[in-house]
Amino acid sequence: MKTIPVTCAIVQFDNKVLAVQRSETMKLPLKWEFAGGKIESGESEIDCIKREIFEELNIQIEVKERLTPVTHQYTDFKIKLIPFTAKYVSGELKLKEHSDFVLARKEELINLDWAEADLPILKEFIEL
Repeated sequence: MKTIPVTCAIVQFDNKVLAVQRSETMKLPLKWEFAGGKIESGESEIDCIKREIFEELNIQIEVKERLTPVTHQYTDFKIKLIPFTAKYVSGELKLKEHSDFVLARKEELINLDWAEADLPILKEFIEL
């Protein structure tokens, strides 16, 4: 089974962090995740995460730090999730694919029902 390379961003708005909820029609419906998406052919990880965040959320970010990638096997697909911390720069947050979002403090994020691949990333981020 091919591994799908996917970037995600832990976007910080001052002292709060953005998490988004997958819509009912997406794979892993209603699970929470850090926003991002698949890397396109010839695209760098940084270019990918900036493009995906703009496409999905209508905001510009400044990428800060690359965290530890996570390879996770779901039932019918496998992803390599490449996380970055990022800072909100500009734009009005508008959800294009997701059903909901939350801006929460680090310690509040653990109460959400996360997609499994995002859990080790959340844990690493909380410990930073």
